[in-house]
Amino acid sequence: MAIIKWDPFGNIATLQDRINKLFEDSFPQQLADDGTFPPCAWTPHVDIYENETGFFIEVDLPGVRKEDVIIEVKNNVMTISGQREKDPAHESANYYRRERICGRFYRTFSLHAMIAPEDIKAKFKNGVLTIEIPRPQPDPTRQISVDIE
Repeated sequence: MAIIKWDPFGNIATLQDRINKLFEDSFPQQLADDGTFPPCAWTPHVDIYENETGFFIEVDLPGVRKEDVIIEVKNNVMTISGQREKDPAHESANYYRRERICGRFYRTFSLHAMIAPEDIKAKFKNGVLTIEIPRPQPDPTRQISVDIE
């Protein structure tokens, strides 16, 4: 019988792989048109809430122009993407600290199958994008007559 030395930290790498797989499965990235993952420099923060009229998504986009924001709905998935540009006036500056990230961003959200994309409204004010998603209308009850032979 062989003696095997016990390593208490031997399964940590396996645990890390399992956690990474869990996050990859839970939050899949959207593929670009060429089949690759698009570069994403930063992820804007969002608040999601509901009231009696519907659901709301508020996205913090400071320094982003509304012309640089794209909202797409495809296969019950809403994608918010865009880009925050660098300020060309500061290109030659010697920064002591730089925490504001520039570049591309995107966020994706799953929608209820009964939400009509044409009913979704968005407004952009003071660096906050607010998306209003109306509540899905309940499927009307239908009565079907069945002939019994």
